[in-house]
Amino acid sequence: MTSKPGFLDRTLTHLRSAWKDLAQNSACPIDLNLSEDCPEEQHLCLLEQMQACLDARGGDVAARQGAAQLGNAYLGLNDTGKRRFLLLLAAHFDIDSQQVEQSLLQYQQAELEPERRRKLKQLRNLLDAPRRQLLTQFNALPQGVKFLVDMRADMRRLIEPEDHQLRDLEQDLQELLIAWFDVGFLKLKRVSWDSPASLLEKLIEYEAVHEIRNWDDLKHRLTADRRLFAFFHPNMTGEPLIFIQVALVQGLATNIQAVLDETQQPLDPQHADTAAFYSISNAQKGLQGISFGNFLIKRVVSELSREFPNLRQFSTLSPIPGFLHWLTSAVAGNSRGLISIEEWQAIKSLAPADSTAPLIDLLSQPGWHLNEDNNQLLQPMLERLCSHYLLHEKRRGHQTLDPVAHFHLSNGARIEQLNWLADRSERGLSRSAGLMVNYLYDLEKIEGNSEGYSAEGNINVAESITRKLSA
Repeated sequence: MTSKPGFLDRTLTHLRSAWKDLAQNSACPIDLNLSEDCPEEQHLCLLEQMQACLDARGGDVAARQGAAQLGNAYLGLNDTGKRRFLLLLAAHFDIDSQQVEQSLLQYQQAELEPERRRKLKQLRNLLDAPRRQLLTQFNALPQGVKFLVDMRADMRRLIEPEDHQLRDLEQDLQELLIAWFDVGFLKLKRVSWDSPASLLEKLIEYEAVHEIRNWDDLKHRLTADRRLFAFFHPNMTGEPLIFIQVALVQGLATNIQAVLDETQQPLDPQHADTAAFYSISNAQKGLQGISFGNFLIKRVVSELSREFPNLRQFSTLSPIPGFLHWLTSAVAGNSRGLISIEEWQAIKSLAPADSTAPLIDLLSQPGWHLNEDNNQLLQPMLERLCSHYLLHEKRRGHQTLDPVAHFHLSNGARIEQLNWLADRSERGLSRSAGLMVNYLYDLEKIEGNSEGYSAEGNINVAESITRKLSA
């Protein structure tokens, strides 16, 4: 989906205007007028302003004004300037290792208990990097939480492999955000067509699974047999953190094009027996690695159960984003023997004559999925390979390789059903050969499933999936 500069520009302008008066009223004598690339000759001035904020020169109000001036300057930087700003913050306001070592020695040498407690407190304070204090000052500003979330997104985008101190700074900020975004602080809200236009516009921008093409498409996703829920933080009003889209259907949803078809008449929700979660999107890149999705699903299940007691099952219609990437290496030359000799010969007869990876080359041809004769060969083979991928390909010990599968299995879902050519979009064909999967949330079993998967890698799976392994 193309970006929307107008939306992003308005968000940035709104944030900067919130700090304008604070920054202009600052009593700080430092003139922090940075060029957008923050050249080296301006670094000393920037460091002095950072230190002034930490020292709280002139009291807490002055420190707050100085932080606003500092944040306002950051927002005016380009990527080069932001990277230099962050590197200075990371390198010059880290833990002082020498002071920590001296304090640890003093603690170890202290004999009396009162003195040991004082030295321990001193050691704890020294282990808290000063840059964390400055990040906390940003948090206290109007819309400061949103500023820090976006700053972490910048860090993740701008970090290079050798940036160890910048990576430490990003981890510091992640730890702070985890505390500030405890699920107990979050509010679940239903979003409807009557919600503010500014919020609806953000949903269009943030949707990460199935592109919202236009306003009519969005309106269809908010009709009577649809629900959209989002988590919000009290200090980021109007900014969804993560949102989930639900279709109320009869039986398992097996085709995303049918779910998204704007021409279909809405189903009476009272006649639905299944809630199909067909899209979960993280709206804030700066909150990656901070999980809300498992809490969101459980809260939404609870809300839907109260509103529609006729619902009998809660499932997903999920993409399999890593399948084709894995398949490309797994079947190259068929070195792992995942394809039988007969299948290999049949695939070679359909692919270009000089192909060394005939299955991948065949799946790369435009419109391959429209050839029903070829699909008689491809469907059982790809469903078998996909079942193997979901159940047996692992990362980091017992975690399944596919990220979406790992998310739902961690939350206690069961792998219920594979759906052939369920996503015929260009993206769906290029990532999973059009395959999608239903994960089923059985409310009586999700806790046990989650514990079994997290501890031992046990996967609860329907027999229809395991049968495909021997097809």
